[in-house]
Amino acid sequence: MDNMQYAEELVREFLVFRGFTNSLHAFETELTTDIAKGFQVDKILDLVFSVYIPKYEAENLVGLMSFLRQCLSTPSETLFISTLSKLEVSILRYYIVHLLQSGRQDKIFEFFRRYASVLLQRNEDWTPWFAIPYLNNPSLEPQFRVYFSKEWYDALLLSFRNFLSEVFNGTRLPTLLKVASEKNDVKRLKKDIKQLNHKLSQLEELLGKKEAELCRLKSSDIAAISETMLQIDSCVEDRSIGTSSKGVVEENNFQASDIGQTSAAVSSSSSSEMEGKMHPVHGYTSHLQLFEPDDYTNFRKQFTPTDGGQNDTPTYRNSDSDHTGNEQKEEDFPEVRVGFQETFSGHTSPITKCRFSASGTNIASASVDGTVRIWTYDSSTPTSRNATIYCGAKIMSLEWEFRSDRLLLIGTADGGIKAWNVDAKRVVCDLTTSAEFPSVLDLKCSPMEPIFVSSAASRGNTRSLDSLGFASLTVWNMRTWKPMTVLPLGKDPPAVTSICFNHNGKILAASATDGMIHMFDMSAGLQITGWPAHDSAVSSVKFGPDEASIFSLGSDGKIFEWSLQNQGQVLWSRDCSRFCDFKNSVIPQHEMGLDFTGRRLLVTSESTRSPIYQVQGRMSGMRTLAHSASITTIDWHPTMPIFLTGSVDHSVHVTSIS
Repeated sequence: MDNMQYAEELVREFLVFRGFTNSLHAFETELTTDIAKGFQVDKILDLVFSVYIPKYEAENLVGLMSFLRQCLSTPSETLFISTLSKLEVSILRYYIVHLLQSGRQDKIFEFFRRYASVLLQRNEDWTPWFAIPYLNNPSLEPQFRVYFSKEWYDALLLSFRNFLSEVFNGTRLPTLLKVASEKNDVKRLKKDIKQLNHKLSQLEELLGKKEAELCRLKSSDIAAISETMLQIDSCVEDRSIGTSSKGVVEENNFQASDIGQTSAAVSSSSSSEMEGKMHPVHGYTSHLQLFEPDDYTNFRKQFTPTDGGQNDTPTYRNSDSDHTGNEQKEEDFPEVRVGFQETFSGHTSPITKCRFSASGTNIASASVDGTVRIWTYDSSTPTSRNATIYCGAKIMSLEWEFRSDRLLLIGTADGGIKAWNVDAKRVVCDLTTSAEFPSVLDLKCSPMEPIFVSSAASRGNTRSLDSLGFASLTVWNMRTWKPMTVLPLGKDPPAVTSICFNHNGKILAASATDGMIHMFDMSAGLQITGWPAHDSAVSSVKFGPDEASIFSLGSDGKIFEWSLQNQGQVLWSRDCSRFCDFKNSVIPQHEMGLDFTGRRLLVTSESTRSPIYQVQGRMSGMRTLAHSASITTIDWHPTMPIFLTGSVDHSVHVTSIS
């Protein structure tokens, strides 16, 4: 009953919002006479046999049948669909019989003119019925005699009643009645997720304490054994040997001390040099020095290593997870524990991109053949937005709009940018980049403003990031669908492979094929800083969850987390070159993605499995379930531990981590 009242309130709210006052009055009147408070089959029978047919409302009659057919659209209801088709034929034939008995041949001609082509396509042997208006006494014809009998009419009425009772009086409920229960389910699931995350944090903290305690016990055991051995040696050896050993030990200690002081001095000097060269970031725009594009070449030369890169080694955070000797190898990663996994196999060519919508309810996936498909993984989610979009060129980028969750931006290899409205199911705007930059490598929408940024390259359809040519970053207005400005990159800048906004849309990060990461102030439209992140092209860039760091994936297979408070400092790193072999790659550009907590980082893979690295905590990582070919694209659900993997095998997996 609560769900029924909630649904009635939703209907009232919608009618008031649209100004349908007559409908609202009729709705309130109907409610006052409603006694059963549930499904009433007699009302539908009266509508068909006492209103639509006697008043010759053929259009409403056909519309009602189409609506019932739409309600039974799931594969599990095939039997119901078949039965409804037979009942629809009988009801339409009874309508024609009623017209003959009422002497309304004009309505028969009107009905056939409007629906003849549809009836012939259904193969229900309608051809003889087209001659019925020309017969003198069709009720005596053997072929039509049964339709004029009262027994046939009574059987039709009973069959339709039983059908409606079977379909709607079972577990089937209108979508409006499901809204309240689904809202409660979502609230309960969010509460469970919060509790589980809290429990997980407690367990990780407990695990860290236990491991630290284990290390202390091991250290104390080793120290005790060493002390015992030294005591035995002192008893056996003579004094002269003991004195000589003592001198050697003291000399070694002295040399080690000198080495430590020298290293500290070098580290301090390098750190001072680095701080002098870099522009530190504090709160992003405050304390940031403007980075002029004309100074790009000189800035790059300052960071070019002169001795094989040894003098420009970044500083690393002191963390147990960053010592390569203690790292767990990717092939030893445990397989991810799966809550559920769904496979979408609607594509006929390798997948290039797949993205969750801003709400996570819809998924857009693109393939090499130039098609984009919008679909859902949850059977309880309405499929009204499902669609197939034919773009005519290879899809290079996909991006959902953050604010309304209704627009999908599609970037192609021929310079096209399409804006698809998922509710209207049509392209609302078809943009084209300049002829000098025909390949749209990436698109990103601002989380706050009605703008998006496109990253285009002068060359496309290449197997190497280094061959993409020059870059262009254009800011577009999503209200007028016109370009607002072009962000400054200097003369002949290398192609920008990946872009991303921070949480409030004021800062844009961009990674380039020369290994640089650039930062832009979007309010001023200026580049505010940048630094060389990799010795090779940067394939992907993402802001960290706390906005105090930024992640980069290089074509050398290295992943770095860079500090934005102490620019140039690497907080965390991994080497995934085993999965991202760019020299022999079938994937032109690899991707990485952070989950909504910022603790898990997923990377595309030349293998059939992708690694999921643990950014925080002591666990090294996990492996995804296997595709049958390389994994070309990935994405995370915005609020849940669910991820996407698209593959060369034409499939997209939706996987939930339990």
